[in-house]
Amino acid sequence: MRIGAILLAALALTACGGHSQPSAESVARQWSAALNRNDNESAGRLFADGAEIVQNGEETLQTHADAVRWNAGLPCGGRITDVERHGKHEVLAIFQLKERPQHRCDAPGGLAAALFQVEDGKIVLWHQSEVPERFRPSGQTV
Repeated sequence: MRIGAILLAALALTACGGHSQPSAESVARQWSAALNRNDNESAGRLFADGAEIVQNGEETLQTHADAVRWNAGLPCGGRITDVERHGKHEVLAIFQLKERPQHRCDAPGGLAAALFQVEDGKIVLWHQSEVPERFRPSGQTV
């Protein structure tokens, strides 16, 4: 009986607080997978209300509907080739661009980079960035 009570208490303690938030890399990979399936709804759910987008200017995604619309407007999917951590809540993801369902990619096979800042499992900043030279195959320009 006493062992059962100890096991029950240990189980209760591990259940409390055992829910850690997904890493920034995990969220970036989930987003990429959703985009590659053309699942803009799922991709949009990964963005926090008020998320900032930096891509040819700046935009704030005030609502989930804004995030779905923004994701739906992206022409390319991509395979993540590299991820570079920039602290606990940020990663730079390097993508090899590819076609995605119901879209026409404007640069299939090219490289792109995006900085993801993630808080509480949601993207709060998505910033398209230059692909650092160290991630480019020799001779390739972006």
